[in-house]
Formats: sequence, structure tokens, C-alpha cells
Amino acid sequence: MATKNFYPGTGTQGKLIGKMVIGQSGGPTVVINQSLVGAVLAARRQANITGILGARHGIAGIMKEDFIDLTTQSLEQLELVATTPAAVLGSVRLKPGRAECEKVFEVFRKNDVRYFFYIGGNDSAETAHIIAEMAKEANYEFCTVHIPKTIDNDLKVTDHCPGFASAARFVALAFMGDDRDNRALAGIKVNVVMGRSAGFLTAASALARQAPDDGPHLIYLPERVFDIARFQQDVRDAVAKYGRCVIAASEGISDKDGNPISTSSEKDSHGNVQLSGSGALGDTLAALVKDAFPGQKMRVRADTFGYLQRSFPTVISGVDAKEARMVGDVAVNHAAATGQPGSVAIRRLSSAPYASECFITPLASVAREATHMKDEFINAAGNDVTQAWLDYVAPLVGELPKMGSL
Repeated sequence: MATKNFYPGTGTQGKLIGKMVIGQSGGPTVVINQSLVGAVLAARRQANITGILGARHGIAGIMKEDFIDLTTQSLEQLELVATTPAAVLGSVRLKPGRAECEKVFEVFRKNDVRYFFYIGGNDSAETAHIIAEMAKEANYEFCTVHIPKTIDNDLKVTDHCPGFASAARFVALAFMGDDRDNRALAGIKVNVVMGRSAGFLTAASALARQAPDDGPHLIYLPERVFDIARFQQDVRDAVAKYGRCVIAASEGISDKDGNPISTSSEKDSHGNVQLSGSGALGDTLAALVKDAFPGQKMRVRADTFGYLQRSFPTVISGVDAKEARMVGDVAVNHAAATGQPGSVAIRRLSSAPYASECFITPLASVAREATHMKDEFINAAGNDVTQAWLDYVAPLVGELPKMGSL
């Protein structure tokens, strides 16, 4: 994979001298620690970064001054951490208000912190943006850079997000195995995949197909209205054609009024409603499938992939690991050279062979709001993906094992 680092600014103006704090936020991924280690090793090469503090559990840890000194950790230990899944510093879901941000700046001043790097998704970018704006108001010389991470792949501006490709690889492999299981003992299988409002991860299930009759036979994404009657007919048609049916469904599928097909009343600090964690959506869809075949005894099963998708050891995309390290490195080099806030994004240069580069985009361009699957990636019927999607995602996931048949 070819990569190119791009740092805006002159590289000589606006340099800050002081410590840096780095934290991890939101849902962990299998490569999030690559970004952490990339940032730490880049910071060690910067004379104007005088110390490296890792915040335990992100913003929550900063307010409590719960830090790990990363300045002198051995290279061997850091490289072991880099290949370890999930957030080694501990993660958090916390949207800070003014009182929390004032506490954060009190801690930063006390510890002579001039750089803050936050690894996370769009909610984390929003937190970084809030802190950057408050630093301006306080006339505090300070630089905040957001380091992208999310398996949902829903950050704006960037071509794709570190963490997504490895999770997508997990989904593709899981469907490859599950389809073979379903082929051996024919029935109807529903698999619920993470994806609140963006269907990227669920759509990756299409990579499991190697033969015309391979599953998943149906794919449902939150970008399209989920119509129960249409779903039931789709399943009947698939069973008539294949004698079985494997279904991929995003946890965020909703009806025409925008109501999730299944949810709970629980919310996090960012106002996000819990969706598939309880397995309720899988049960709901399985019941709908059974209702679609009245008087027939159908073998129907449902699984919710849940957290397994995020941090499964060894199921790692090579592209993902390299780019996750790269965005951490770019974030620190940009901050140390320019002192300017921003978020790191990835630009695809080519797909065959795959090549990419990093650039800096304003924090406001990625904060809070998410992006979605392009229309060109979804078929007209709204129950599958297109070749354009496969062309986009395949280079990120990498080569998959070949399935044999007699």
C-alpha cells in the first residue's frame, strides 16, 4: 500500500512547546491502538512536545488527572500494544459541557499541556471541536487534533475510517462461514450487524459471496425504509430460488416514519438509543420470517454479531492497520509543525493498486454529523448492494479465503 503524508502550514510558524495528552473515546476497534502508538512514536520525535500523557477513559480521565506516562514506555511494549485490540487506555462515552471543559483546561494548565489528541468517531470529533473553541475563548495557546476511528465508517470528508476495514473483514468472514452452515442444513438465517444510521458494515457482508447462490441473499440497510410486507416477500422469493435464505440486517433499520424496527429505551450521553445489543431485532425479524410462511415448519435462526465485530483478534485488515498507524503519526506531526486544530482524513489515490494519503480537515467538518452509504452503492430494490460498493470496499478488506465445493 502506498501512502503519502500531507501537512498543511509552513511547518515553522505557531509551534507550541509543552506536553501532550492523548485519549481514546467511543466504541473500541481492533486497530485503535495502532493510532495511539503512531501518535506516541511521532511525538517522541518532536522537540517541542515535552511529555506524553495517556488519559485513562478519555475526557473522564483528564478531569480526574488519571494519566499514564507514555514518554518512556519501551518500543517493544508499544508495538505489542499496537497489535492488541480495543482501547488500551480505556474508552468513554461522555459529551462534555462547559463545566467539564473548564475542568479540562484547569488540568491542562496545571500540567503544561499544549496538545490534545482524541481518537474517536464523530461524537469524539464534536468533543475535540468544543475543546478547541473553548481554548480560543480562553486565549489558551493550545492545539487539538481529532484522530479518526469508527467501525461505522460514517465520518464526513474522509474516504473511509480506520477500524472499519477490519470490522468489515470480520463481517465478511462470519457470513462466509454462516452461509456454508446454512447450505449444509438449509433454513432461513438472520444476522444483525452494527450500523445505527449507516449501513457500511452490514453491506460488507456481500464480500462473502463467491458463487451465484452464496449468501447473504438479502441485505437491509438503514439508508432505505424497511417495509415488513416487502421483507417477507423478499424472503419467500429467496427461498423459492435457493431453497434457503441468509439475511444481513443493520441494527438501525427503520420504518417509513423513521422508527427503529426494534429498540430499547436506553440512551447514552450523546442521546443515542441502544439498538441491537439485546438481540431483540434478530428475534423480531425471525418472527416476521416465520409469519411469512403460515402453516409451514421453517428452520429459522437469528444471531446478533454485537461487540464481536469491533475487537476480534487476528481478523485485521492489513490496509486498516497501516492507515490506523498513519493517522496517529500525521495528527502529531501536523500539530507540532503548525499548532493548528483539525481532524485527520484519508484520501484514496487509487484502488488497483490501492494507495492513499492523509490530509487535515477542519474539526467542524466532521463533528457530530455522520455520513451514509451513497445511493450508487445500494440496489434499486433496497435489499442488496451494487458492484460499485464491492469495488469500493474490497481493496480495504483485503483478500479473503476461497471456499471449496464438490
